[in-house]
Amino acid sequence: MTLDKFFNPKSVAIIGATEDPNNITSVVITNLIEMGFTGNLVPVNPHHDEVFGLKCYASLLDVKELIDITVISIPSGLVPEVLRQQARCGIKNAIVLSGGFAESGHKGAVLEEEVKTICKEEGIRLIGPNCIGVLDNYSNFSTSFLPWTKVKRPGKGNLGILSQSGSYVVSMMDMLSLEGIGVSKVVSYGNRVDVGESELIEYLTDDESTRVIGIYMESVDDGRRFIKASGNCTRSKHIVALKAGRQDSGIEAAKSHTGAIAGKYEIYKAAFKKSGIVEVYGLAEFMDACKVLSMQKPAKGNKVLVLTNGGGFGVSVSDLCGDTGLDVAPTPESIRDTLSKKFPEYFILKNPIDMTGSSGDEDYGTAMKSALVNNDFFDAAIIIPLMPPHTMTEGVVDIISQMSKESGIPVVICMVSGVYTGEIKKKFEEKGLPVFPTPERCVKAMSVLVERGRMNG
Repeated sequence: MTLDKFFNPKSVAIIGATEDPNNITSVVITNLIEMGFTGNLVPVNPHHDEVFGLKCYASLLDVKELIDITVISIPSGLVPEVLRQQARCGIKNAIVLSGGFAESGHKGAVLEEEVKTICKEEGIRLIGPNCIGVLDNYSNFSTSFLPWTKVKRPGKGNLGILSQSGSYVVSMMDMLSLEGIGVSKVVSYGNRVDVGESELIEYLTDDESTRVIGIYMESVDDGRRFIKASGNCTRSKHIVALKAGRQDSGIEAAKSHTGAIAGKYEIYKAAFKKSGIVEVYGLAEFMDACKVLSMQKPAKGNKVLVLTNGGGFGVSVSDLCGDTGLDVAPTPESIRDTLSKKFPEYFILKNPIDMTGSSGDEDYGTAMKSALVNNDFFDAAIIIPLMPPHTMTEGVVDIISQMSKESGIPVVICMVSGVYTGEIKKKFEEKGLPVFPTPERCVKAMSVLVERGRMNG
């Protein structure tokens, strides 16, 4: 059965709807209105006749129109009865935001099992419980109960985020918005009674708006299905995974968070490798890997050109490349000969190519033309344009961008951000070139492109 109704419903019943600002349903409805969601919103709550100017029904059984999906936010003990009602109404999809299930202990686990049984018997597909739900940036549908004024909604893009953790989803949306990185779909699925990462990967594999999938996972729903779905997906798209619950303390924490049984980490690590998934080990790495894969293609090899106007940064990046298995291969003699005729003798033409602080915008174009466009020795490039010298202007953005396109190889930019360089960073990323604020993050991002290219083989 397709998951389309979770992302592009035409009619949505909000169970527990109210205008009370302290109740999360008021935020869900407000967010949908602000986003311009064009489907029908149907509030359901026996204590109100009207919510946000919309007729409010006492029960799902009173609603006459066809409903595609319910969004349920009520005390956990009432959820089974609402699911039974929606089964009588022929509503086949539900998102349960409410907590108080397996993550809360034995009593909640019994209740969660009842929900699972009802869904299976009645043919109801369910995301949650204990989750934030979904965001679809192309249909303008969301079940987020966090106001967009506090968690900025990212723009449209090609990155899909899947997460058992709601807090990771929230953090990612805020960080991606700050970075100007767009998303296609976001799913926080919490305790995963029904719909989990394997089926969501299958769905996003066929989703034209998604090119990269980032997953935060504490456990897996179905190991065999996950490996098969991921392996199929990574033939044409990229998957980045952040596995939590790798150590004993993390495994115990996962049980009390989403009721997840995290299992042996070594099995996950092997599964990621077998499936072509790029594994990362922290939130910053997760975001950077998603960012670089959504903006650049994988590298065909590991020979990396480092080009800069600041020698110290060139040395630092070279060291880090060596630490991560990237080859800062010496510049071929043919390229050095060509550049020596165009550059002053004090420019260093080995790799890194250090054009010193006296270089300007056009020098970057000259170096990239000779080393990358007219020669296929290097597989990728790390460009470090330090902007403080008076010879450097925002014109360098167009020059590096054009040479990057002509070379056809992946290029990442390292810029230590200040107020002025922050503006230049935005211009680079508008051109599709990812910028990272430290040599460490830049090299790690490049290693992701090289690793992914090696997986493609």
